[in-house]
Amino acid sequence: MEQNWFFPPHKGIRLGDLANQIGTELSDGAVADRAIHSVAPVYRAKPGDICYMLSRKYRAELETCQASAIICDKTIAPLVPPHIPILLTGRPHTAFALAGTLLHEVAMRPSRNTSLVGVSPAAFVDPSARLEEGVEVEPMAVIGAGAEIGSGTRIAAGAVIGPGVRIGRDCTIAAGVSVLCALVGNNVIIHPGARIGQDGFGYAPGPKGGMIKIVQVGRVIIQDHVEIGANTTIDRGTMDDTVIGEGTKIDNLVQVGHNVRIGRYCGIVSQVGIAGSTRIGDGVMIGGGSGVNGHITVGDGVQIAAMSGVASDVPAGERYGGIPARPMRDFLRDVAEMALRASDRQKKKGGTNE
Repeated sequence: MEQNWFFPPHKGIRLGDLANQIGTELSDGAVADRAIHSVAPVYRAKPGDICYMLSRKYRAELETCQASAIICDKTIAPLVPPHIPILLTGRPHTAFALAGTLLHEVAMRPSRNTSLVGVSPAAFVDPSARLEEGVEVEPMAVIGAGAEIGSGTRIAAGAVIGPGVRIGRDCTIAAGVSVLCALVGNNVIIHPGARIGQDGFGYAPGPKGGMIKIVQVGRVIIQDHVEIGANTTIDRGTMDDTVIGEGTKIDNLVQVGHNVRIGRYCGIVSQVGIAGSTRIGDGVMIGGGSGVNGHITVGDGVQIAAMSGVASDVPAGERYGGIPARPMRDFLRDVAEMALRASDRQKKKGGTNE
């Protein structure tokens, strides 16, 4: 791959220092002064790069690897060529993630769109809004009446922060985002095009067969260290609040309905839809393309497989999959039975043709 000017290499971190900071053990102390500048995949890593390897099935990629070091566990270490130092750890994926934050800090959140620092004269900030020192507001952004924004937060180009919204410190609100009727904590990242705090979807039957809109007067509360992906929508509550718990990470193109409460440290993958008034516990993982019914409870630590349809409550700690979602062992058994039946039908069809 040609040089990437969007994310230029780091000026250099000593390999020994990097090993200590990410909690790994360097196999060869003689190379502790080697400079590490960037991350790269194993197959094309070159001097100055660091890479990681999780599985033996990728060992062929080591044939072309020229990395200055590779992060791996003790099961992979014997496969690594002797010219490549090893950073040994029981958690190579985590260690590599930490290395990336050190080497490419600028890539950790949406970057500035202009070189201007401070409040752009091309932005509109209502006179009644309160911005702490160190807030950045890029051109064409709008800060509504009575909004409050904490120090270190950046509001990117074209973003709209509605009246009365509160945003904490050290947040990044990317280009084209709208945040309405919301309270946002500290160190929150909201990626481009996300919509926070618009109407929830609520209607009652009308007298002549139509639908009457139900008023939506709740809020969205986003706790600290949440990350929300591009073009995700989070509806405000009807009368209660929609809540996103601390440390939760939400991918692109996710729909969170009104009054949903998502716990702490959850992971919700792209194209998930969560219907209104659902309660999701702490540490829940929901695979891409899944749908979660409204007015149900998903317990702490639950894992939902991709493309599942969750129709009813899921007990804490369970792994569910399928449509309708059911315990993973039942889902896999059903899949195996269907595959066997399909195979039997194909064999019978072939026998008839003979």
